Amino acid sequence: MTTPNQATPPSGVALWIAGARPRTLPAAVVPVAVGAAVAVGRSVDTAWWRALAALVVAVALQIGVNFANDYSDGMRGTDGGERVGPLRLVGSGLVAPASVKLAATLSFGVAGLVGTALALVVGPELFVVGALSLLAGWAYTGGPRPYGYLGLGEVFVFVFFGLVATVGTTYVLVDRIDGLAVACSVSVGLWATALLVVNNLRDIPGDTIAGKRTLAVRLGAPRTRALFVAIQYAAFGTAIVVNMVSGRGAAAAVVGIPFAVSAMRMVIRGAEGRDLIPALGATGRAQLVAGLAMAAGLALTG
Repeated sequence: MTTPNQATPPSGVALWIAGARPRTLPAAVVPVAVGAAVAVGRSVDTAWWRALAALVVAVALQIGVNFANDYSDGMRGTDGGERVGPLRLVGSGLVAPASVKLAATLSFGVAGLVGTALALVVGPELFVVGALSLLAGWAYTGGPRPYGYLGLGEVFVFVFFGLVATVGTTYVLVDRIDGLAVACSVSVGLWATALLVVNNLRDIPGDTIAGKRTLAVRLGAPRTRALFVAIQYAAFGTAIVVNMVSGRGAAAAVVGIPFAVSAMRMVIRGAEGRDLIPALGATGRAQLVAGLAMAAGLALTG
């Protein structure tokens, strides 16, 4: 079986890489980079290996969420029919559901093992954070009442790929909750949320038919477009304010504005379906460029 966007689907390792959705990985990389940058200058004896461990946890968790969503949506039939978007392993019929479920379990297992190592060094409070992250990752589209189907996906992304990942990374490096990390996590979370918003905007027709009541489905396309633009303004505005208040270089994030503007233009002009795929790409580039630039600015002024 082939997908609408792919006449010849990949096979072997390439198939699994596609199923892991590598384009979503900036959502895992950016918060760790920003959280680690905040820690620069905070402590002379920072154990920087912890930042690498936090990155492994974040990336493994993101991949696990992707596989878990693929499995759960495929089993519910949400990904059937003429779906617009990235290749889905179960929905396309290319991979057995049990294999995708195992891939999700293994990814979550990696996150759990590395997270356990961090918790043993930093403190038992990380066990609680890790358990909540794993539970939230599975329950997004899995379980009897997946909250992704209730319009709460954006909340999950903002909290776990913004606040938790950013503040958590700084915490494992300096052993305390840092106010600057909390402030920066707002922009980080908003950039990640923007990606989900435009993704769900693209999927409104299919999700409506499948009964998946995402926030975009609930708001409708016009208000979802307005929300996307508001999120971008809020993300970059917050970075500038944080820079002004803290004196650290968070405003370096503005180098990502051209990509955000490109995405906003497409969204505002009413792009739909496959025509929103370039907007998704521009949104992802805005997230990656702005986030890494913010991290660089913070590190250089730490």
